[in-house]
Amino acid sequence: MIAIGAYAQGKTVSGTVLDKSGESVIGASVVVKGTTNGTITDFDGKFTLSNVPNDASLEISFVGYKTQVIPVQGKNTFNVTMVEDTEVLDEVVVVGYGVQKKSDVTGAMARVGEKELKAMPVKNALEGMQGKTAGVDITSSQRPGEVGSINIRGVRSITADQGPLYVVDGMIIQNGGIENINPSDIESIDVLKDASATAIYGSRGANGVILVTTKKGKEGKISLNYSGTVTFETLHDVTEMMSASEWLDYARLAKYNMGSYASATPDYEADKAAFGSVAASWANIEKAWEGGTYDPSKVGSYDWASNGKQTGITHEHTLSASGGTDKFQGYASFGYLNQKGTQPGQAYERYTLKTSFDASPLSFFKMGSSINASYSDQDYGYSFTKSVTGSGDLYGALRSMLPWTVPYDENGEYIRNPNGDVNIINPIRELDYNTNQRRTFRANASMYAQVDFGKIWEPLEGLSYRIQFGPEFQYYTLGIANAAEGINGDGNNGAQYKNEQKRSWTLDNLIYYNKTFAEKHNLGLTLMQSASAYHYEMGDMRATNVASSEELWYNMTTAGTLSSFGTGLTETQMTSYMIRANYGFMDKYLLTASMRWDGASQLAPGHKWASFPSMALAWRLDQENFLKDVNWLSQLKLRLGFGITGNAAIAAYATKGAITGLYYNWGQTDSSLGYVPSDPSAKDPAKMANQDLGWEKTTQYNVGIDYGFFNNRLSGSIDAYKTKTNDLLLGMTIPSLTGYTSTYANVGKTSGWGIDLQVNAIPVQTKDFSWNTTLTWSMDRNKIEQLSNGRTEDVNNRWFVGEEIGVYYDYVYDGIWKTSEAEEAAKYGRKPGQIKVKDLNQDGSIDATNDRQIVGKVRPDWTAGWNNTFSYKNFELSFFILSRWGFTVPQGAATLDGRYMMRKLDYWVAGTNENAQYYSPGSNGEAADTYSSSMNYQDGSYIKVRNISLGYNFTSKQLKNVGLNNLKVYVQAMNPFTIYKACDWLDTDLLNYDNNTTTFGSATTLKSFVIGVNIGF
Repeated sequence: MIAIGAYAQGKTVSGTVLDKSGESVIGASVVVKGTTNGTITDFDGKFTLSNVPNDASLEISFVGYKTQVIPVQGKNTFNVTMVEDTEVLDEVVVVGYGVQKKSDVTGAMARVGEKELKAMPVKNALEGMQGKTAGVDITSSQRPGEVGSINIRGVRSITADQGPLYVVDGMIIQNGGIENINPSDIESIDVLKDASATAIYGSRGANGVILVTTKKGKEGKISLNYSGTVTFETLHDVTEMMSASEWLDYARLAKYNMGSYASATPDYEADKAAFGSVAASWANIEKAWEGGTYDPSKVGSYDWASNGKQTGITHEHTLSASGGTDKFQGYASFGYLNQKGTQPGQAYERYTLKTSFDASPLSFFKMGSSINASYSDQDYGYSFTKSVTGSGDLYGALRSMLPWTVPYDENGEYIRNPNGDVNIINPIRELDYNTNQRRTFRANASMYAQVDFGKIWEPLEGLSYRIQFGPEFQYYTLGIANAAEGINGDGNNGAQYKNEQKRSWTLDNLIYYNKTFAEKHNLGLTLMQSASAYHYEMGDMRATNVASSEELWYNMTTAGTLSSFGTGLTETQMTSYMIRANYGFMDKYLLTASMRWDGASQLAPGHKWASFPSMALAWRLDQENFLKDVNWLSQLKLRLGFGITGNAAIAAYATKGAITGLYYNWGQTDSSLGYVPSDPSAKDPAKMANQDLGWEKTTQYNVGIDYGFFNNRLSGSIDAYKTKTNDLLLGMTIPSLTGYTSTYANVGKTSGWGIDLQVNAIPVQTKDFSWNTTLTWSMDRNKIEQLSNGRTEDVNNRWFVGEEIGVYYDYVYDGIWKTSEAEEAAKYGRKPGQIKVKDLNQDGSIDATNDRQIVGKVRPDWTAGWNNTFSYKNFELSFFILSRWGFTVPQGAATLDGRYMMRKLDYWVAGTNENAQYYSPGSNGEAADTYSSSMNYQDGSYIKVRNISLGYNFTSKQLKNVGLNNLKVYVQAMNPFTIYKACDWLDTDLLNYDNNTTTFGSATTLKSFVIGVNIGF
């Protein structure tokens, strides 16, 4: 019995853990495999472990080294030499038209892996990338089914599209982005940032390239995985609106200043005359006059906004299967997303299907395909077009209603104008009268076949040929119906039906040659020929006298005649050739050089083709003899890069010169169709053809350092870059003798520079606890160097030579004129209580030519993301902080007319509040102050906690009897709180910038609570 007990108890083992140079490894984890019995090494690298069964194995691990499993049987003492884990350095990353070891990459790039992408529950890949990669700036959108904007290393072109190129499984995507790919189907996202990397895509890579690799089957038994989340989302006001009594005080003052109210103090008869036209609403004000004396605390109020929000519930489910043999691997998944918005009437439903297979039926031949398909149905929600108070969504319209008014009378009857004002229309029933539905089907595929000639004939070792084909389809339908009873219908049943089709394809022929010579020289060659085509067609029809709104847009023939209709067709083609060489000497000195030629159909004859060269050098200093013995240095690589990318930055047919059809009458019955240049007085008149129009080109230089210290417990990269864009495609004025007043020409120049920084660290690593942290930080600047016709500024477009692309230009707010400044104000035609702006040239007058300046900019000074993960045994806690700093949000101007609803403002009152921020209500009648736009620029800087997550990973021992391979459950808080924001009445995270058009900060914000589970069978 004593012997049996001793055997069950086990023995004591000890040992020392060293690195390859004989130095102690401190803090290495030593665990009896399959148990929780473990310890960590001390300062001398030593460990002692008791109760170790004789048939057990020790599992020894430490960050930066390969995990070792050593049998215990027959030994009590162990000397372990850890082997460096080069997997981080030798990780294969996706580059243009191929893959490379990370250690061999010469260009500036960043990677978002599956773990980072799914660290928080996101509806699309862009949300998952936000703040995770330096130099990539992504904004957000609140509406279900909508996405924000993305910029890689700022902006370069003045009028061209600034969005990046998307490549999915090696094939270029021409029909939009990656927002419809299920994030659960994505293996990794690699971002090419500098021109030495993006030039491989020529004209398409001008704004950066995002390479998406979706999941594929792996050799081994078939695995089945499920992931699901349920999200509860609530809408919160950021902007505080006036209460009923506050609004009445404000409105009385406005009417007093306009002369329609006897005094700024409350008066029953004056109140009745001003606000008493609707009895049901007046009853709320009359409550305050009970007893004959006005008591503002008794003013009744109706909560309009409560009718415009709800708890949004989103549930997402993904079921996937993967497996295969050495000859065939397959992967398939099905995903379903159902999102009920936080506003009634807003919803989004998406189905995704992903399939892929890879087959190697012969040793020298392999083929495969990957297909991503999605179908989405978006209820866009109500969007007002006719109500003055209701511009925007339903919630915004409801919170814009006057709080002392009511939607229904005492009999429950709907009140169209709750305060008698014809322009303030009650929106509470609009969901019953309006439908706005958008349906999209998308599919893209990547199909390939590859032959390895070296396996057919040994002298051809390293030579292979690959053909790949990528078709894309997108079908989009928009249906809008506005019933006559609603605000948009306005007495007439209206309907719109729009149908769009996008079809495109890309065909690539690729030849690869990879060879090692004399064990020191590595050569890789890539040759490519590519052709692509894009087809877009649409039909759009509208009617305003449809017989029945219940038939939506499906019976527009009952309208008799259509109010408008149109069709359209756009087709473009591109042909490309490319050669790339990769050379490495002793794995220390690396060279990548490429040349690409692109021909674009939309450019003028004789100027359709352009070449795009690039070159990058890298020096792996850590491989040099003078650094090999530096134990704390894990990796150090210096990179230098140069490249030219281009942009065919105009629409198809824009070089041909637009004309408009015009019927000429020859008598009473005869007419014929002729064509003339379009109206030169139009906002954007058609451009005359320019047969010399060519490519917009960007040259970029990049210097970077990749580093790793202390066995890669501290690693990251630093990049600095400079860009110069020439031959910008801009509108240029010309003499009107031809009937045209402008044409497109290559006449603009811009420049820019920036810095990207990424730091990855493991500050703490023990047996049971670890802390991983990642910081990304980037800044970029740009400048306009030249405009058309030798101009130094284009005020209407806010373009100024020497200034950034995307600035705001206006009068400079300088406070409100005080009573004591009446004499000085009069010199400028102003009076106390009105806005004061700076007389910039000090000539005693204010004019738009001399007294406006740049007052803000669209691009932030810098952006940053900070992610932290703490692991204790099986628990995992993480949080993610996002910041955009030093940009301008153009909101804040107000029309203080005392007529419409108003947010809480600090407004001027004579004698009592003359240091106010806003002007005196009604001081300019029902119009806004002459210079109200000067108050329109707020600092949008913020630091926000985007996500907090707590999860638990079950061990294999815990799951042994339930038939599962892995199980994780977690809870998360999305957008739980904001650490800092410069503008306290806006959520400035919600800002999009695209082609000099901005959608600005929101008066509301969303907060979510998430429950999720990942299961593997």
